[in-house]
Amino acid sequence: MADTVLYEVSDGLATIVLNRPEAMNALNIATKVALRDAVQAAAADEAVRAVLLTAAGERAFCVGQDLKEHIGLLAADRESGTGQTMSTVREHYNPVARALTEMRKPVVAGVNGVAAGAGFGFALAADYRIVADTAAFNTSFAGVALTADSGISWTLPRVIGPGRAADLLLFPRSITAQEAYDLGIANRVVPSADLRGEAEKVARALAEGPTVAYGAIKEAMAYGLSHSLAETLEKEDELQTRAGRSEDHAIAVQAFVNKEKPKYLGR
Repeated sequence: MADTVLYEVSDGLATIVLNRPEAMNALNIATKVALRDAVQAAAADEAVRAVLLTAAGERAFCVGQDLKEHIGLLAADRESGTGQTMSTVREHYNPVARALTEMRKPVVAGVNGVAAGAGFGFALAADYRIVADTAAFNTSFAGVALTADSGISWTLPRVIGPGRAADLLLFPRSITAQEAYDLGIANRVVPSADLRGEAEKVARALAEGPTVAYGAIKEAMAYGLSHSLAETLEKEDELQTRAGRSEDHAIAVQAFVNKEKPKYLGR
C-alpha cells in the first residue's frame, strides 16, 4: 500500500485510513490505487469480519478527485487525444464502490470532516456511517460539470429517496452533519474529538458479531430494493437457510438457552 492509505487488521477488524490530510484526503492516482487494493484485500480476507473506513486529520474525510492532478491529466489527454483521464471511474472508483457495498461483512465509515464527490460516494457505500459534528457532505459533481460516480447514483436515492437525491445532485450544496442525520445519511453524529473512538467501538462490535448473518442482511436489503415481494421472500428463504446452518447461529441459540452472551466465530 502507498503511505497515502494505511491498512491494518487486528482482531477481525480491518481499518483503512485515507492519509493525505494536507490535501484534505483528495484522491490522486496513487491514493485511488492504494484504496482500491486495501478495500479488495479486506473483502477477500476471511480473517476480516468488519471494516472501518476513515481518514486522517480533522478537516476532511475525502474531498473526492484531486483536481490539481486532474487538470494536468486533462491537459495530457488533449495533447495525446487519448481521453484516458476518466478511465479512473472504471479502474478505481467502481471497484472500490463494489467492494465496499458487496463484501459479505459490515463496513463502518467514520466521517471525520468534509465528504465530497467520490468521498461522499464511498461513505454512502458503507453500511453504517458515524459522522463528526463538524463534518459536511456535498455531491460536488455538477459543480464541475460532471455526472455522478463512485456508486452515488445508486446509493444516494436508496438512502434519502430519489427526489432528495436529485436535489443534491442537480444543485450541489454543503449539508451539515445534523442535516445529514435528519436525511438518514448519518446513522450517528458525535463530537469531532470522539469520532475515531466511537467509530472503532461500533466497528469492533460488528467484528465480534455473527458475520454470516451480517453478510446475509446486506445481500437481502440490496436485493429487496430492486425485486418484487415474491422474489424477495424467496431470497430471504435462501439467505435464512444459509444463516441457519452457520456455526454462529448454533452458538447464539445455545447461549440464549444458557442465558450467556454468545461468543461468535464469524462462520
